[in-house]
Amino acid sequence: MVEGMRIVPWQVDDLDLLRQLNAPEIRRHTGGPETDEQVVARNDRYARLADTGGGGMYVIVLPDGAKAGSVGYWEREWHGEPVYETGWAVLSAYQGRGVATGAVRALLDVARARRTRRYAHAYPSVDNPASNAVCRRAGFLLLGPTEFEYPPGSTMRVNDWRADLG
Repeated sequence: MVEGMRIVPWQVDDLDLLRQLNAPEIRRHTGGPETDEQVVARNDRYARLADTGGGGMYVIVLPDGAKAGSVGYWEREWHGEPVYETGWAVLSAYQGRGVATGAVRALLDVARARRTRRYAHAYPSVDNPASNAVCRRAGFLLLGPTEFEYPPGSTMRVNDWRADLG
């Protein structure tokens, strides 16, 4: 983890960061870039998620105040069990420095403190070695490959990673 890095709750004024994270090289494993309308709608959902009680989205902030990406968790049902799904994205300039791993570890601590779900899952594409490495380094257990619907209406082959929040 990057010393002094922190995650802070997503705010409506973080729209510019989300637009930067909508780059083709960042979104290549998650269906490609979205339209600006979709990004604006996503930003609104991110900013409201904590108010729903069903999870939270966070900005990854480096010690110098730079916003390096996003990380979050939300409720879902997986194989009949209530779990948290996790996701993250890091700007290209900050990739390969342990930023995502540190942010995911911090996020798991937040989710663990809620004591409402036993497990958190991550579903990176089987073709995304960087995100699979983040899962491994952040302490998730690989359950194996599976089919997953994302974006809505599309099925992708992912690895199912599980972190024990107990």
